[in-house]
Amino acid sequence: MALVDEGPLLVGLTGNIATGKSTVARMLAEMGADYIDADKVAHRVMRPDQAAYDVIVEAFGREVVSQDGTIDRGRLGALVFADREAMARLEAIVHPATVAAIDERIAESSADVVVVEAIKLFEAGLADRCDSVWVTVCRRDQQIRRLVEGRDLSPDEARQRVDAQRPQEDRAELADVVIDNSGSLTETREQVIEAWNELVRGRGAGAG
Repeated sequence: MALVDEGPLLVGLTGNIATGKSTVARMLAEMGADYIDADKVAHRVMRPDQAAYDVIVEAFGREVVSQDGTIDRGRLGALVFADREAMARLEAIVHPATVAAIDERIAESSADVVVVEAIKLFEAGLADRCDSVWVTVCRRDQQIRRLVEGRDLSPDEARQRVDAQRPQEDRAELADVVIDNSGSLTETREQVIEAWNELVRGRGAGAG
């Protein structure tokens, strides 16, 4: 069942950290999909004027608040990635508010296909509400290298974040479409185009 009772075809896009979700999402947007980045939505619901802010500060302390009063996601991430219970507490706070905000975005969309990129698609309960679930995968060494080069993490920090997540194979087994992002961009794009064409052809979405 889709996130909303009527409206666009819903594609849930997920995958472990640094496996190329955003790359695939951009390709889908180029093909005509409306793209929602759940992580950016989560950023917004954590702002000081939003309900999740006070709950996060109460749960994790003032040390996760930066000088400008916003949540310091780097400090918060360092706490939760090292502690599964802390991660679970954070998700219980942020996920409901994020899902509600995504619902609003989908309801406002005029596109035939909406792609929701969410690293916690399964954990937040979003996957069961999508029409099709896509999962990106790549090699572990590529994940670590991308985190080190793209996010300025140390190799140890990168390994910690990669290993804190459920195995890629677990996500892939639950997917309708698996995009292997361990090769070239051209190879990734070919997979995306093939899956997109099958999606819109099978559902008569009429997009692209």
